Amino acid sequence: MPAELVGKTALITGSDRGIGAAIATGLARAGADVILLARTADQLDETANVIRASASGVEVRIVTADLTDDTQRATAIDDLLSGGPVDVLINNAATVEPLGASATISPAQLRQAFEINVIAPATLTAALTPGMVKASWGRIVNVSSSVVGHPASMIGGNANAATKAALEVHSRNVAAELDGTGVTVNVYRPGGVDTAMQGWIRSQDPQGIGAGLHDRFVSRYDSGALLTPQESASALLGHLLGEDGERTGAIWELGDTVTA
Repeated sequence: MPAELVGKTALITGSDRGIGAAIATGLARAGADVILLARTADQLDETANVIRASASGVEVRIVTADLTDDTQRATAIDDLLSGGPVDVLINNAATVEPLGASATISPAQLRQAFEINVIAPATLTAALTPGMVKASWGRIVNVSSSVVGHPASMIGGNANAATKAALEVHSRNVAAELDGTGVTVNVYRPGGVDTAMQGWIRSQDPQGIGAGLHDRFVSRYDSGALLTPQESASALLGHLLGEDGERTGAIWELGDTVTA
């Protein structure tokens, strides 16, 4: 167990299911108290119960909020700050929507994607880093997507590609800003993971999101190429809890580290 996590508190957004829940469980097993944040209270309760059953001696808190809503986001931040310092921030909550030809995407839809994929992580980071800097220790990981490295591979997913690219640039800039403070900021590209989001894409009308995009997700599922959420979370934790966690401004992928 990494001694540096014992007594530390980790906030994981989008931790009601999938990769986020698996990351939260792994951090709790490594000794961290965890704060689970997502929109769905029932699913958060289920995740909390799993963690309590598998990681004794750690505290589990639940914060229910829609991070795309300014008021709910501000209330959640006030709640977090009043509960004591947060030492580890995993910005995992995200959306793949809207999907379809770029010309069919409205400004409102694009704005919503930026709210959850960029503005929410940036706002949480801004709120929590002063406490990390004061403590001379903190770890921030922003969960991105491999689409940033190969944007032409996801035609019909322009909003996702654009927002995740913005998130990565934001991450590297903040990493440079905080360099030398003891707070590290890194990016994780989780690979193809069998999540509810992937299942939702496969359930969509190919004519609505584009036949090529639909076929890509269906074929990857049918081929058995998708990782489990636990496998992807394990890879992230391997970076975070190892020597990579001491470095900053990197992009972590499965088995590889791409430095700035």
